[in-house]
Amino acid sequence: MIPISFGPQVCGALTEGAAREWLVPDGLGGYAMGTVSGLRTRRYHGLLMVSGATAAARTLALASLDPVLTIGGDEVRLGVHEWASGSVAPAGHAFLERFSLIDGLPRWRWRVGDVVLERELAMVYGRPALAVVHRLLAGGPVRLDLQALCTWRDGHGERGAGGPPLDLRPAAGGVVIENAYRLDGPDWRAAGTWWTGVHHREEAVRGLAADEDLCHAGTFGAELREPGDVLEVRAWAGALDDTPPPAREVISAARRRNRAVVAAAAPSDDVDATLALAADAFVVRTGSTPDVVAGYPWFGAWSRDTMIAYEGLLLSTNRAEEGRRLLLGYASTLSEGMLANTADTGSVEYNTVDGTLWFLHAVARHVTVTGDTDLAEELLPALRDVVDAHLRGTRYGIRVDPDDGLLTQGAAGEALTWMDARVRGVPVTARAGKPVEVNALWINGLAGIVDLARRTRSDAGAAPAAHRAALASFRRRFPAPAGWLYDVVDGPHGDDASLRPNQLLAWSLPYAPMRADARALRAISKGLLTPIGLRSLGPREMGFLGAHRGNSDARDGAYHMGTVWPWWVGPFIDTCAKSAVSDGELLSSIEGHLTEFGLGSVTETADGEPPHSATGCPFQAWSVGELVRVRRC
Repeated sequence: MIPISFGPQVCGALTEGAAREWLVPDGLGGYAMGTVSGLRTRRYHGLLMVSGATAAARTLALASLDPVLTIGGDEVRLGVHEWASGSVAPAGHAFLERFSLIDGLPRWRWRVGDVVLERELAMVYGRPALAVVHRLLAGGPVRLDLQALCTWRDGHGERGAGGPPLDLRPAAGGVVIENAYRLDGPDWRAAGTWWTGVHHREEAVRGLAADEDLCHAGTFGAELREPGDVLEVRAWAGALDDTPPPAREVISAARRRNRAVVAAAAPSDDVDATLALAADAFVVRTGSTPDVVAGYPWFGAWSRDTMIAYEGLLLSTNRAEEGRRLLLGYASTLSEGMLANTADTGSVEYNTVDGTLWFLHAVARHVTVTGDTDLAEELLPALRDVVDAHLRGTRYGIRVDPDDGLLTQGAAGEALTWMDARVRGVPVTARAGKPVEVNALWINGLAGIVDLARRTRSDAGAAPAAHRAALASFRRRFPAPAGWLYDVVDGPHGDDASLRPNQLLAWSLPYAPMRADARALRAISKGLLTPIGLRSLGPREMGFLGAHRGNSDARDGAYHMGTVWPWWVGPFIDTCAKSAVSDGELLSSIEGHLTEFGLGSVTETADGEPPHSATGCPFQAWSVGELVRVRRC
């Protein structure tokens, strides 16, 4: 994989080190996550974040393990905390000489004079279980203590010292906390005191509650007398009597698994290898069915995100069998011709116009890539029902207009396309009417069903006639005088010619309704293209916002009004390839981002104005999925 390593110029500078984040997932939706420097900048950072009934229902358990070295009677604290007062203490990053990702696992190295201490950690795949190993590399003898800072609270929230006390119960080798998780290691000494006013600077920037209290549950310790001596700690939730393997074994197993994931993807270069492991983070198991986490650290599973990312995450990485099970699981949620969109609250909603159409695309791509006509035959009745339901009309005004065969949608107070942000409950970009990407997906989906029927010698139902009608109308209705395509036609206020990336699907999809011309692509490149992806709105368009910053209202207001979205790199490069137009070396540009924010992965969003600083989730499924896919096309 690409080398990801930082020396003291980054590690020792808190602003630099705290802006780069690492992620170690557990395969269930839980994770360990933090920053290069060791500073917890988000409420979501911690060494053991446990997933619940859904991937999004996460609970923070072990927040940190603070190393304290005692060398010749002098105490050196290697942890890093920022406080509500603004102070940073301890400031252990000053001793951090190197951080690296090795086979996807983080490794820190501190130097205090001639004493060098290393930390590695990993999760047990398929269990909410953490293993941490500290190893003396040089110097000694020294005393190493690890202060366990704990909580048990909703991943999105905070917990204060003034609330109910944390339930700490002694257990062999450590402690059981809230009867929910257990810590195990050498020389445990119980404490139970609260550290108040721990500050999360990224939450403050996002206009959210930024402070919480953590319980110092106790301390592990060991004498490290010579290089090679280690101190191992484990933390796990779930079956508390089912002790995980020794920490060093967990780390070795995680390293072997990560290498196997990469090898199975058959990468062509080190970037491919890095992205294969990045993709693995999003594929989780819920019961016996695979699913996709939309983004870390705060998203769960969302059907639209899953289907957009599907080909890159599962087909391009040779995980088609998992993908098959995923598609069948999602197919079982179809209702009135619509795919369920599972909210992060765990509730099931049917509130997207395009999630179902992306599902049609994912099924067609799966069969095309794998030749799995058995799956096509099994799903075709449900896909024909999707077409029939859209022709009749379904929820939220989603229906085929009988006058032109195009798909229209919209209901008061709803935002049904991927541009679904709201400010105080009011959609920012409702886009009622006939959006360009929705109709491109509709036409693509209909053509895909026709092809699946041909492959299986089955009846395509209403799809062929619906495809002919929609295709003719699309080519007539969507070209705009500006030289590109309308973003929406037949909207409440007429046709909308705003320059947005949505039109790319009209050219990039396998059964795209049109071919792009050089004039349109020049306009998109000039107005939307950035080094990290495409803007959601051109800078010269009314309402453009170049910063995706501030409180929730400000961020949601800018989400689709100029903010950059890396996942649009895929459709843009596909379109350029089909049109024999240069893509401006966009792939090499965005690959440089892999070491800048969410390490080894791709961000959800970025500011629309230079320097296009990353925002949103540092690790985003459709951003990674589309980059994987388009690199392998």
